[in-house]
Order: sequence, then structure tokens, then C-alpha cells
Amino acid sequence: MPVAHDVLFRTLADPTRRGIFEQLCRDGEQTVGALTARAGVSQPAVSKHLGVLKQAGLVHDRHAGRQTHYSAQIDALAPLTDWTRQMAGFWEARFDNLEDLLNRMDQ
Repeated sequence: MPVAHDVLFRTLADPTRRGIFEQLCRDGEQTVGALTARAGVSQPAVSKHLGVLKQAGLVHDRHAGRQTHYSAQIDALAPLTDWTRQMAGFWEARFDNLEDLLNRMDQ
């Protein structure tokens, strides 16, 4: 079973998909048509990208008549935030150790 942050990294690695997600974060809920108009790819391609984003839990869809509205689920980024925080702590400790070593070498 893949780790949550691996799924999110893989999902957001595609620049078109990441752009669609960023647009939803920035501009709020939108239809497939509105997303297609700004994505630079065909409507079937946008729909496929939205399916991948939905499977990763990054977007939610809402049906209204014949249209589907999509919205970003920003809380789904929590595993990435947690992973980034862990990595920052790891590297800060490494750099602190390096600084201590360099200080001892200078003495």
C-alpha cells in the first residue's frame, strides 16, 4: 500500500494536473468547462486529470444538473506538510551538527 505523501507527490508531479489543482485552490469551485478553458488541454484530458486528483483526495466533485463542479480539498495536503516538517527538522539537525563540527575544527 503506497504511503499517503507518495500518492500526493505522484499526483502533483504532472504540471497540468498541478495547475488545475492550483487554479481550484486560488479561484474556488469551478466546472470542467471553466477549468478546460484555462488548462491548455482538451476537456477529456482535464476530466482525466480531475479523476486522478479526486482519487488522491485532492478534489471533491458536486453534481448540479448536467454540470460537475470541482473544489480543492486543501486539507488533503496534510501528509505533505507533515513530511516536509519532518525533513526540515532532519536537515536542520544535520546543519547544526555540521556547524558544531566546523566550530570545533576552527578552535
